[in-house]
Amino acid sequence: MVTDQQVRRLLKMLVKDKTLEIAALKSDMDVKTARKYRDIGKLPSEIKVEHTWRTRDNPFSSIWSEITNLLSTNPGLEAKTIFEYFQRQYADKYQDGQLRTLQRHIKQWRALEGPPKEVFFPQIHYPGELSQSDFTHMSSLNITINKIPFNHMIFHFVLTYSNWETGMVCFSESFESLSEGLQNAFWELGGVTRNHRTDQLTAAVQKATNPDEFTKRYQALLNHYRVKGKKIQVNRPNENGDVEQSHYRFKKAVDQSLILRGNRDFVNVKEYELFLRTIFKQLNSGRLVRFREELDVLNELPSNRIESCKRLKVKVGPSSTIRVNHNVYSVHSRLIGEHINIKLFVDKLEIWYAQKCIEIIPRLRGEEKYYIQYRHIIDSLIRKPGAFENYRYKSDLFPTTHFRLVYDVFQKIYPTRYNKEYLKILDLAAKENEGLVDNAIKYLIETSTPIKYNTIIKLVKESQNIISINDVSIQDVNINIYDTLLQHVEAIL
Repeated sequence: MVTDQQVRRLLKMLVKDKTLEIAALKSDMDVKTARKYRDIGKLPSEIKVEHTWRTRDNPFSSIWSEITNLLSTNPGLEAKTIFEYFQRQYADKYQDGQLRTLQRHIKQWRALEGPPKEVFFPQIHYPGELSQSDFTHMSSLNITINKIPFNHMIFHFVLTYSNWETGMVCFSESFESLSEGLQNAFWELGGVTRNHRTDQLTAAVQKATNPDEFTKRYQALLNHYRVKGKKIQVNRPNENGDVEQSHYRFKKAVDQSLILRGNRDFVNVKEYELFLRTIFKQLNSGRLVRFREELDVLNELPSNRIESCKRLKVKVGPSSTIRVNHNVYSVHSRLIGEHINIKLFVDKLEIWYAQKCIEIIPRLRGEEKYYIQYRHIIDSLIRKPGAFENYRYKSDLFPTTHFRLVYDVFQKIYPTRYNKEYLKILDLAAKENEGLVDNAIKYLIETSTPIKYNTIIKLVKESQNIISINDVSIQDVNINIYDTLLQHVEAIL
């Protein structure tokens, strides 16, 4: 087949007064072919006849109207589904090898006669005009804290003009996480965008039947920062495209950095958060030019932040527990029957009574969970040890594995009063020091000493420095011995 390039070379040679034979030879074509293209003066691509005829009959022509009816009624149907349907309808008529033919015909029909597709319109972004935020799950990266899986999310904030981004570790798509993350981003920026867009977060956006667009708390947050709120349409994540795409890039960068780091385990959450700050800094380093343009036009911050917490007032029940956001927490039994104020933050609950913060409790993740602190109820359990056996939240009353081991040992030693004996140990931990009690139990287990309340209380009262038999003392290595060894080897050689 003669190419356009060959013909161009032929014509160039003829312009240089080369004979037809020489020009054809230099263009690597036959003289008759060269004469043909010289005479018509066109390239092969210009005289190519378009292929508009079929080389074989369409095997689906007899049922094509049925196929198009199916596609018109259900545009989402795949060609394979339709093919398998007609294989069942017309047994032995269509073979598996004909699937590709049907797929090609359906593709062409959709392009020429099918329903119109959704068009995505590229947008022009302006400095300081719009920011976006969303939550993204990080479980796919297999992060661990002290070898324990760390299931968490990232509140992700992005400036649409410069793509500058930041984020915060959180555990749910709650308003507290949204408020804390958004305010952290604004104060890190040192300014505020004129508009901010989220997806259809229940913590921010009202239901369609509600006349208000946003929840009162979220609207108050926007008003405080003088930001106009925007939201995407239902099932239209592309409208938050900048932050959605940033999710992918950010998690990929984190994954790559973890590979270079050599492991995915962190000592604590603080170390992990510092690691993420480094990732954000690296990602933002290539966006400084456009970012500086945004900084120049951002609106000013307000004089102070809004407290990122939910305020509740609850009554302490007879079981010395409260229910907050579908989870159960214990408080001190002294508060039974009293109304207390709760400040619910992203990661904690503050318990307030008589205008004083009397306790801070870690916030549970998820719903229908419980957090029971034995110090709150131990006094009542000592008086009513029989209630311990079938206590609904019994599993929370073993502070460490050593306490659980003591309970199991007491079941064998004191078959009729093991609950009472264990509660005495728990009471000792509450009134003295849980760490000392735990060390004392550990010492007795390691030294195979009988575990008794009197022995434990003696060790605790004396505050002995109990050294674990598993502790190993390693002396510093004297590297001078290697010089001596080398000298000895040289002497032998």
